[in-house]
Amino acid sequence: MTQKPTLHPRNRHTGRYDFPSLIEAHPDLARFTLVNPYGNPSIDFANPEAVRVFNRALLKAQYGIQHWDIPADYLCPPIPGRADYVHVLADLLAEDNGGDIPRGAQVRALDVGVGANCIYPLLGNADYRWRFIGSDIDPIALAAAATIVQANGLGKFIELRQQAERRHILQGLLKPEERLDLTLCNPPFHASREEATRGSQRKWKNLGKQDPKRTLPVLNFGGQNNELWCEGGEIRFVTQLIGESVSVGQQVLWFSSLVSKASNLPGIEAALNKAGAVARRVIEMGQGQKQSRVVAWSFYDEAGRRAWQARRTGRSQA
Repeated sequence: MTQKPTLHPRNRHTGRYDFPSLIEAHPDLARFTLVNPYGNPSIDFANPEAVRVFNRALLKAQYGIQHWDIPADYLCPPIPGRADYVHVLADLLAEDNGGDIPRGAQVRALDVGVGANCIYPLLGNADYRWRFIGSDIDPIALAAAATIVQANGLGKFIELRQQAERRHILQGLLKPEERLDLTLCNPPFHASREEATRGSQRKWKNLGKQDPKRTLPVLNFGGQNNELWCEGGEIRFVTQLIGESVSVGQQVLWFSSLVSKASNLPGIEAALNKAGAVARRVIEMGQGQKQSRVVAWSFYDEAGRRAWQARRTGRSQA
């Protein structure tokens, strides 16, 4: 198991946030800025509007994303952790590419559940110039993501597709001739809204933010049903993703998913064995008080993966 206890070294957010630069990029952030108990500038992460404006400033100042917005009550993601996932996958591709990270539009990735925020395609394109397909079952989320893509002139790099069959994840999504280097997914973590609410309350308690005199939002990062919870929760979603990956196993080099709960790993390992995955990785990631991990699997052995990368680059296998 590869250990990554802190933010990835290529992550743009490894130090403290430069609030003066962020406010210069997006002046509206100034009205949400406060001084935290440690005497440092911050924002009220219990305020969904503050988090949305903060993300807008981060994306503009550090990634060149000039226009970004999401509908009310849709998931507003913490960007540093999302960036870590992208960097982990870049390292994964580098393993079978002589240690070099493949960059440019020849690298294609599928973001399963792209959401209204379109965050993974934005970050992956900004850092590595990869080309993305973003899929979702929610037409409102896809419309919001399309607005972001078009407003930033990224139509050549990011394509959006609706998964018309809500019961499926990958089935019917890819064209027979398509070949993808990666899939990534931030699955619904919870099995019900009640479970998601309890998780949010625990988070406030851990951060010391609970105040009996104050009404806090249920979820400060927002999120619709299909973004945060589904029947069976994370384990059911990821095991279904693994099962459906078999039918397109020769079209994709590496499949992957975030997994928030370590207790789900044995069930996921069993699903990978059943699916016949030839290679798999569990890569731990740590962001602040939250611990997560990426599970990745492939139906290609090492020789097959090297041949895939050589074909993409036109390089001979020496």
